[in-house]
Amino acid sequence: MTALADREWRLIPEDVRPGPLNMALDVVAAETAAAGGPRTCRVYSWEPSTFSLGYAQDPATVDWDLCERAGIDVTRRPTGGGGIYHDRHGDVSYSIVAPADELPGDLMDCYEQLCEPLFLALDALGIEADFAASEQPAIHQPACYLRGIDPAHDVVAADGRKLSGNAQYRRRDSVVQHGSLTHERPVDRHLATFAADLDPDAFRERVTSVREQVGVDREETVAALEDAFTDWADADLGAWTDDELARARDLAETKFANPAWTRDRDDPTA
Repeated sequence: MTALADREWRLIPEDVRPGPLNMALDVVAAETAAAGGPRTCRVYSWEPSTFSLGYAQDPATVDWDLCERAGIDVTRRPTGGGGIYHDRHGDVSYSIVAPADELPGDLMDCYEQLCEPLFLALDALGIEADFAASEQPAIHQPACYLRGIDPAHDVVAADGRKLSGNAQYRRRDSVVQHGSLTHERPVDRHLATFAADLDPDAFRERVTSVREQVGVDREETVAALEDAFTDWADADLGAWTDDELARARDLAETKFANPAWTRDRDDPTA
């Protein structure tokens, strides 16, 4: 249990949303926490499948035609890093949201604290995981899972291959950390979303998955993560309010599904 467990936390169990709405809900959770409402741990998935660009990622690195033909949504995260392909089978996503004044001011201290439940979940699944022990060079910088491995950020299995990409952004009054845990590797589809000729074998050498490590079903991965959040934060089972959902739907439409934001990083709500 974390030292933050004496605050009001809610666990929002896995829900399935379009990519722009998932990003909007993280923002809304941050607004709720900053306004004195509950802190939020959530597990979520993406439908339709979605390619999420990192905040500063060049849109030219995305194969927009392929995404359109395949029915893959594209949105831009408010966090940095490279692009990630998310679908209902291979990806399990999460976020943790709390007021900024309750978390360490140092970025890396905060990052490590908010990764604690991820490690609890992996341990419960029988996976030995830790932050990377050493740096590895980038294979393809625009791709989150093919960027250089950084001991300060990257969560890897015992064999040194990446399991989870995580990122954080700090608002004036709240902090959001969200991440993608690879349950299963949809290698060809993941790489096809990038406008580059990428080597599938190089991806397999760099990236592993929960299923490859321990052979469990996706439902077990989700349950382990939800249980870890509940234990770590002493969180109560919760849900979005009607007002939060209405605010998130508006923000998804005006910003996270807007080409001005997705393609040009021009925030139409600023």
